[in-house]
Amino acid sequence: MSPYVLALLLFTLGLGTTLAFVSSHWLLAWVGLEINTLAILPLMVRNHHPRAVEAAIKYFLIQAGGAAVLLFAGVTNAWLTGQWGIQQATSPVFIGVMTIALALKLGLAPLHSWMPEVFQGLDLNTGLVLATWQKLAPLALLFQIQPANSPLLIFLGLASTLIGGWGGLNQTQLRKILAYSSIAQLGWVILVVQFSPSLATLAVLVYIIAAAATFIILKLVKSTNINTLAISWAKSPALVAMAPLVFLSLAGLPPLTGFMPKWLIIEELSKQGLVPAATLAVLAALLSLYYYLRLTYAMTLTMFPNNFSGVPPWRLRPQQLTLPLACLVTGTISVLPLSPVAIALVAF
Repeated sequence: MSPYVLALLLFTLGLGTTLAFVSSHWLLAWVGLEINTLAILPLMVRNHHPRAVEAAIKYFLIQAGGAAVLLFAGVTNAWLTGQWGIQQATSPVFIGVMTIALALKLGLAPLHSWMPEVFQGLDLNTGLVLATWQKLAPLALLFQIQPANSPLLIFLGLASTLIGGWGGLNQTQLRKILAYSSIAQLGWVILVVQFSPSLATLAVLVYIIAAAATFIILKLVKSTNINTLAISWAKSPALVAMAPLVFLSLAGLPPLTGFMPKWLIIEELSKQGLVPAATLAVLAALLSLYYYLRLTYAMTLTMFPNNFSGVPPWRLRPQQLTLPLACLVTGTISVLPLSPVAIALVAF
């Protein structure tokens, strides 16, 4: 792909997300989401692989369906109330339909079945964009709706944490594991979004940093399944030594950065009287912890056999920039001491 075309697509991708961020009108927000969807489709198929084309078609159909429901709900609300403002939606039925449409776009359970298959057909660079940047615009609209005391959001959050943990248990493909990890992490965000949007924003930022570090590490070691992780130590021993900390930070283990948002979310749910929901979310996090530990074991405690059936990789120095990765890994594993600052910002 030409660098100019790539720059244009990335600019359009940012434009669509920004338009969805700043819009207070449902039609403009819908246009921003559609620009966002259309801009990432050429990035998906740039490898000209049948799996990539299949993933792009699946993603387009799912996003088109979600956009159709979103537009239908916006037009219906404008017809009934005469208002197109996002924050002026008061009908519980309208808010419920809008929440379901955004959940489909985000890949929340039980509307998640497209996500692992789409991730499996993409390369790690596009998968990183899909797991992080593409979630921002629907989340921004969900933050603006702010459905108070919505059992639907609690159900979506708990279902996502459970299915995101359960679905990744028997996976061997790393991209599918990362897809289920994204579902589980978004479940934690959805659980708390109606009670503390600032805390949900903090959880999204921590997830983006940890997910970016994870995707870049897997790209540097050129691994797409668990078996190939066993030979990654020969390529970059220092990187392999730091990778388990990044995986365990995604799992939310202390004293790593990923523990901070989960701890604050559990505290907030307990304050709201949702102790059973908080308990179920913690138990679901143990399921996610299992496959993160599988990755850690395969990467650091496993030696490849002498009769390795694959083609041995060349031990060449990576050409990618490592400074961004160093910054992301540092943020992923060592920001927990700044928790008082985060608590102050959330309280503010």
